[in-house]
This record gives sequence, C-alpha cells and structure tokens, in this order.
Amino acid sequence: MIRLILISITLVLFFIFSCLLCLIELIVGKISPRARDISQLHILQGYLRILVFLSGTKLTVIGREKIPRDQPVLYVLNHRSAFDIVISLMLCPDVTAYVSKMEYKKVPLLSWWIVWLHGLFLDRSNVREGVKTIMEAIEIVKSGISVAIFPEGTRSRAEDERQMLPFHAGSFKIATRTGCPIVPVVLNHTSEIFEDHVPRVRATHVTIEYADPVDPASLTREELK
Repeated sequence: MIRLILISITLVLFFIFSCLLCLIELIVGKISPRARDISQLHILQGYLRILVFLSGTKLTVIGREKIPRDQPVLYVLNHRSAFDIVISLMLCPDVTAYVSKMEYKKVPLLSWWIVWLHGLFLDRSNVREGVKTIMEAIEIVKSGISVAIFPEGTRSRAEDERQMLPFHAGSFKIATRTGCPIVPVVLNHTSEIFEDHVPRVRATHVTIEYADPVDPASLTREELK
C-alpha cells in the first residue's frame, strides 16, 4: 500500500502543478505551438518516469530504435492495464496523440493532458461519433503528429495475456488513409502492476517491444484487408 500512497500523493501534486502550467503553456503556445507541444511532452514524460519508479516497475525496452523519426506513425498497442499508456507514452520520441475511451474525458488530470497532447476520446457506443474520431485522427497524422491507438477498444482481461480481443478495423484506416507506417507495440505483464490485485501496486518486470514498422503502401489489396 505504500507504493499506492506515494503515487496518490504525486498525483495530487502534479494536479496542482498542471493547473499552474496551463496558464504558462497558453502563453508559450501563442508564440510557438511546436515549442509548447514539446515542452508539455517532456514535462509529462518526466512525471511518468517518477510514476514508473514509484510503482517499482523494472522496464525492458526492445526495438525502440525501429521507430521512424522523420515522419508521424501509427502506434498499435495491446491493452491490459492503465500502465500501458503510462509506459508507452513515457517512451514516445515525439508528440503523440492517444485515442482514449470516452470515459477518460471525465477524469480531470488525465483528460487535460490527453487534450494538451492532441489526443482524442473515442465513443465506442456511437458508431457515427467513432467514425468522426477516426477521421480526426487521420487529420492529426496529416499535420505531422503521431497517433497511438488500442485496436482492441478496451482492456483485455483474459488470464492468458497472449489472448487478445478482436481488433476494430477502423483503427487501421488512420494508416491506410495517410500512408504513415504502422508500429506494432507489445507490452507484457503490465496488469501485474495494479489491475491483477487492486488496490495494491506491486513491483513488476515489464517488457515493451517495438516490432518492425509496416508500410501500408507496400501491402497488396488483400494484405490491407
């Protein structure tokens, strides 16, 4: 429980800091939107590193050098824990917009940072709004910003973490409509940090692996399907 208490304290402190930061970033954004985005990313990543440290998580990173640095990409991740977002975002080399479920829009601190980093909220119960969100994500990629999405749509709770939920096909339209590379990202054992034994936070060894990017332009029509 000590880890949970420490994490809760830092969340409160970061909440207060974020309120003050909002005013500063508004001023910076008027001068240089890009400088604002980069500073916000680095500030958030610094806090996420603290969060990972306090959770006792030991991290093994494989293949991060495979991420293209000269163009936006579509990160496609498996999903078993809230720490999937924490760990993957902490390692993003550039500003990345996360497509999150609509429920996160009601969470004050989390929703602020999602919006500040150009993230979107996906309403899984409304097909029309879901399509609209995917189209907005396409425009974000066209503007030069990477997008991260969990194509399962929600966290998988299967006992075997290799068992995944069906992918929502619309997720991949972000890549096929823009031509950006797809970077598959695999996270292992993240649910063991918290979700498997709520409310305790346990020290866990997590592996995150980046697979070879997939270029949609190199695929045949059948492969695209």
